Amino acid sequence: MTGTKTYLELSQDGGGAHKFYEVTVAGTTVAVRYGRIGAAGQTQTSTFPTAEKAKAAAARKIGEKVRKGYAPAVAGGRAARPVTRREVASAPSTARAVAPVLWRFRTGAAAFGIHIGEDRCWVGNQSGDVYTLGHDGEVLARYQLPDGVKCLVADDFWIYAGCDDGTVYDLSAKLPFAAYEIASDVDIFWLDIREGVLNVADRAGGLTVIDHEDEYQWSRRSAGAHAWMVRRDEDAVYHGHIEGVTAYAPDGGGELWHTPTKGAVLFGWQEDTSVYAGTNHRVVQRLSKADGTVEATYQCDTAVYSCATAPGGRYVFAGDSASSVYCFTADGTRLWKLGTGGGSALSMQYLDEKLYMVTTDGSLVCIDATDAAIAAARTGSVPVPLDVKSAAALPTYAPATTVRTVTTATATGIVVECTQQGGRLRVHVVSDGYEPTWNVQFPRHIRQPGARYVVDALSPSSSGFYRVRGEIKRLV
Repeated sequence: MTGTKTYLELSQDGGGAHKFYEVTVAGTTVAVRYGRIGAAGQTQTSTFPTAEKAKAAAARKIGEKVRKGYAPAVAGGRAARPVTRREVASAPSTARAVAPVLWRFRTGAAAFGIHIGEDRCWVGNQSGDVYTLGHDGEVLARYQLPDGVKCLVADDFWIYAGCDDGTVYDLSAKLPFAAYEIASDVDIFWLDIREGVLNVADRAGGLTVIDHEDEYQWSRRSAGAHAWMVRRDEDAVYHGHIEGVTAYAPDGGGELWHTPTKGAVLFGWQEDTSVYAGTNHRVVQRLSKADGTVEATYQCDTAVYSCATAPGGRYVFAGDSASSVYCFTADGTRLWKLGTGGGSALSMQYLDEKLYMVTTDGSLVCIDATDAAIAAARTGSVPVPLDVKSAAALPTYAPATTVRTVTTATATGIVVECTQQGGRLRVHVVSDGYEPTWNVQFPRHIRQPGARYVVDALSPSSSGFYRVRGEIKRLV
C-alpha cells in the first residue's frame, strides 16, 4: 500500500520489549502493521468516510504509541530476537507391542498443541496450522496463523492458540482474532486460561497473568527456568519448571507451596485435587493441590514428554522420549506399556476410552484405550490405522487483515462502543438486552475512542464479561 507511512519501534535493553508499529495512510484507508521486530507481523486495515478522518485516526494511533515509549526507526535496522522452539529427541520404542491406533492425521510439521473437546479434536503445529477433526478422524477445517503454535487451550467452549510471535488467538469466532498480546520479552512455553484470565509460563521460569482485557495483572519468577507447565483452578496457579512445581495464589498474593520434583518438569496435567508433573527423570508425580505433598509416583523407562488422566485420576497415562505410551492405576501400578507406532507423544488427552496424542512427527493419533483393545494389542492384534487425509476443498480460516465497514447494523447484529474509562479504552455493549457495564473482550489493535463496531454474537462469561463470536465490522 502506498501513502504516508510512519514506522516506530520500542526496543529495550536486557531482554525487554522488542516490537514495531507501522501506520500507513492512503486516502481514506489506514493500515496498521505491528509485531515483534524482524517478523512480518500482523496487519489490520480500516476505512474511514473521509481522508481527513483517516489522517486523524492515524495520528491518534501514533500518538498513543509515542506516549508508551515508541520512537521513529528504520525498518530492518534491528535484528529479531530468537524465539525458542522446543527441540526434542525421539527414539524407537522398546515395547514388544504397538498401541491400537484407530486413525492418524499427519499435520505436516512438528506439533505440540492439542485439545480434545466433546464435539471435535484440535491440533496445532509449528507452521501455524491448526486443524479441527471429528472424533472419527474426519478433517473439518483448517486455521492458518502467522506463526508456529506452541499450545492450544480451552476455556469453556472458547479455544485459544498461543503462538511463537507472542500472540494468543481466539479460534472460537468466524475468523481468528488476536485476543491477547504477550510482552515481547516473554518467550512463551505454555499457557492455561480460566474465565478469561490467561496464565503464561515462559523460558526464563516466569509466570505472567493477564486478564480478559489483555491487561497485565501480576507476574512471578519461580526458582527454575524452562517452565513447561502451567495449570490453574479457582484456588491457585501451578507452575512447573526445572526445580519442581510452585503454587501461587490466583490473585498474585504470593507463593502457597513449592515441591521439588524428581527431575525437571516437562509437562503438566490437573484433576480436581491433584496436579501431575511429567519429568525428564522418567516419572510422573502426583502432587496434592492443597499442600504440594507427593501422593504417588508413576515410573516410566525414559524421560516423560507428556501425561494425562482419565476422569478423577482413575488411570494415568504417560508418553516418553522413546515412542512409548504407558497406563497406570491411580496408586502407581503400571498396567501396560505399548509403542505409539509413530514417534514420541508431546501432548495427550483422554476422552471416552480413547487416548489422543500428538507425536514428534507432527501426527495426531487416536488410540483405542478400552480394556479389550489394549488386551488384544498386548498379544499383537491391533487394527490397521486409518490414514486420514485432508479434503482438497477444506475450509481454511486466517486472521482478518481488514475490518469491514458497514453503515447500519443488521437485525441480529450487536453494536459495541469504545469508550474512555479511567484512562483506559474499554468496549461496552450498546444494543439492548445486554449488561452495559460489562466489558467486551475485543482486539486491542482496532480500538479507537468513540468508534462503534457490529459483532454477530456475544457470549457472557461466568466472571462478568462478554466474548465476541462471529465477524467484527466497523459501524460508520
